Amino acid sequence: MSKIIEDNGVLGRHAGLPASPEEARLERVANPHVDTDYCARFTVPEFTSLCPVTGQPDFAHVVIDYLPDAWLVESKSLKLYLGSFRNHGAFHEDCTVRIGRDLVALLAPRWLRIGGYWYPRGGIPIDVFWQTGAPPAGLWVPDQGVPPYRGRG
Repeated sequence: MSKIIEDNGVLGRHAGLPASPEEARLERVANPHVDTDYCARFTVPEFTSLCPVTGQPDFAHVVIDYLPDAWLVESKSLKLYLGSFRNHGAFHEDCTVRIGRDLVALLAPRWLRIGGYWYPRGGIPIDVFWQTGAPPAGLWVPDQGVPPYRGRG
């Protein structure tokens, strides 16, 4: 799991891309609307990691939705954390679930889901979905908006 930091170490400063998710510093900031249920979404259309068998790049469209409690993820640290997977070898399922679990450990949100829409490897697209449970009643959670893979057709 990545380190949990609350001191805004990268916010407003130049920060290089961490070499791995283990070296990445996910940061959090206080939620100014802790009394309000709302869905926050991060869309990552160009996520990359490496196949742990071949070392070839894998590409995904990742969508993260969460209902914050006391904390929000600081977006710059999230970008650097997600970018750190670029040289990380792991299967699609591992990358997707790990990101979700790391965010849950950092934020303790009331609810979180992640969709990893992976482009084909060996001719087969692999989509991976994980969530902490059913979304709370009354929370507006839009469709993730990623169409199923259709190839060239």
